[in-house]
Amino acid sequence: MVAAGTRGGRIRLADGRELIDGIASWWTACHGYNHPHIVAAVARQLDVMPHVMFGGLTHEPALALAARLAEILPGGGTDAALAHVFLCDSGSVAVEIAMKMAVQFWRNRGRERTRLVAFRHGYHGDTMGAMSVTDPDDGMHRLFRGYFPEQIRADLPRDDTSRAAFDALLAAHAHETAAVIVEPLVQAAGGMKFHAAATLRAIAEACRRHDVLLIADEIATGFGRTGTLFACEQAGVVPDIVCLGKGLSGGVLSLAAVAASARVFDAFLGDEAEAALMHGPTYMANPLACAAANASLDLFADGAVLTRVGVIEARLADGLAPCRALPSIADVRTRGAIGVVQMEKPRHIGWLRARFVEEGVWVRPFGDIAYLMPPFTVSDDDLAALTAAVVTVMGEWAKRTGT
Repeated sequence: MVAAGTRGGRIRLADGRELIDGIASWWTACHGYNHPHIVAAVARQLDVMPHVMFGGLTHEPALALAARLAEILPGGGTDAALAHVFLCDSGSVAVEIAMKMAVQFWRNRGRERTRLVAFRHGYHGDTMGAMSVTDPDDGMHRLFRGYFPEQIRADLPRDDTSRAAFDALLAAHAHETAAVIVEPLVQAAGGMKFHAAATLRAIAEACRRHDVLLIADEIATGFGRTGTLFACEQAGVVPDIVCLGKGLSGGVLSLAAVAASARVFDAFLGDEAEAALMHGPTYMANPLACAAANASLDLFADGAVLTRVGVIEARLADGLAPCRALPSIADVRTRGAIGVVQMEKPRHIGWLRARFVEEGVWVRPFGDIAYLMPPFTVSDDDLAALTAAVVTVMGEWAKRTGT
């Protein structure tokens, strides 16, 4: 299918059909498509300076964005603030930077810690370092075993037994572990698996006990998707490093960021060039993308978007509830503007995707789930149409499986 245009929460196809977008272009278009405030900001910046290298030069859109992120991220305005921001061009690159930052943090302090602890069912991107901390058995990266470095795998510490096991694992490997990386509250591309705020707190507390850095990958969970501006807020956790992307620019231009605490930043200060973080994507801090991100942050400023997310959560829960009664459905769950229907077995995925298009919605099941992550601007009518389509198609799927 060929997309010919977008507007609000809809995608217009070249053949004239229009689809209600249920996944916000992989969760990026949080304010919907063609939002006039973001479009106007990008147009103004395009006329002034579309791009300039971010080496030896800086510019106001980047300075403003970094300052605003430092203020609104967990710990903002306190000594724990994530006040040092590195702007890059994609989520996978942000993860690569965070990993390099963690390893070099220890090297700059005279200690060799080169491994990361990552969680089963986690997903952090498609570049080499990001693949190494993504579950190799749970997705498409298993084909590349032996290519990327082997990291330390752990189960999420969801209860007392698994918390004790995680603490013991971290104690055994702390001497070689630069950081723990986690998707807070929601493991997104690994299957939209949720965990409690208490689980995230347990991870953070174990990192503190064993003097290991904590990287929060908020690329999918940040900017309101889980119900708060950042998922870490719900656990009262301020990580050492956070990765941002996807909704950062409102889905208009590719942009990502890595923010670090003063403790991490201070390890890179010095007169020796080797102490600096050597990473420089060509389009890092692109002024157009920064202008889009600043405009997107404007739209979050009065809290109305987060209020709307709460409404979406309730409507997703109600609208998807009938799926619980269907055979072969393992679970139905919601968190913030995320609704998930989990199948007992991943079957007929191609058929499911085609049927959703026939229903006039853009929904892309993968693995064992059909999920909705719509733009926050989705109308009540369109949201009802999305949930109704999921109920209809999953009902047909259940009959098709013969159970």
